[in-house]
Amino acid sequence: MHRIHFSDLLGLWTLYWREVRRFAKVYNQTVLAPIVTTLLFLAVFALALGRAVEHVFGVPFMEFLAPGLIMMAIAQNAFANTSSSIIIAKVQGNIVDTLMPPLTAHELTLGVAMGGVTRGVVVGLVVAVAIEIFVPLHIRHPGAIAYHAVMAALMLSLLGIAGGVWADKFDQMAAVTNFIVTPLSFLSGTFYSIDRLPPTFQHIAHANPFFYMIDGFRYGFIGHADVDPIIGVVVMAVVNAALWLLCWRMFARGYKLKA
Repeated sequence: MHRIHFSDLLGLWTLYWREVRRFAKVYNQTVLAPIVTTLLFLAVFALALGRAVEHVFGVPFMEFLAPGLIMMAIAQNAFANTSSSIIIAKVQGNIVDTLMPPLTAHELTLGVAMGGVTRGVVVGLVVAVAIEIFVPLHIRHPGAIAYHAVMAALMLSLLGIAGGVWADKFDQMAAVTNFIVTPLSFLSGTFYSIDRLPPTFQHIAHANPFFYMIDGFRYGFIGHADVDPIIGVVVMAVVNAALWLLCWRMFARGYKLKA
């Protein structure tokens, strides 16, 4: 059995801090830019649908929309942090600097993933503050907000690790973003309630794990969920466990990491 020593904790902390410093050094791109993007989405939907759809589940449409936009920012930035870290290290040939320290596959997964979680949560907080200036956010279930924010950031961080390890080139990484992350984000109920969809498409939405992170996060703000919030809690835990095992296995085998 692997025992945790002080050197392991120091190495894990160093790896985590490296990941945090990567995005902190360019905060204009990694933290402030998502504010502009999110506010543009907010403005577009306010102008396009603000009068046509005034209320959803008894709350103003913009108040319904805001949590989805915050969660989308969390997810996209968590994914971007870990995927870019891995693929850049592979392309530049310095991935060995990550693999050389005596860290286990679990510790490597934890260190890189927590960097992505930190960026996702920080961006989510900053975006929420910016949105609050224009749309009042009412917190009804803070536990649901915290759980889904962290678990969604972890899920996208792990997906970013898996994608970064799998990809050999930047265009392959872009394919993961364009054909997996972006479609699942936009089809998760970010901008609408799945109650408005035909039954067939509702079933398809229920198979999308991104739906549960949006639904549970929004529930924390407006007090209404499209499905039982407990189901979302379980789904997020199961999906993250599966992705963790996948990333652990990739690091343990050195899949596409070792020559």
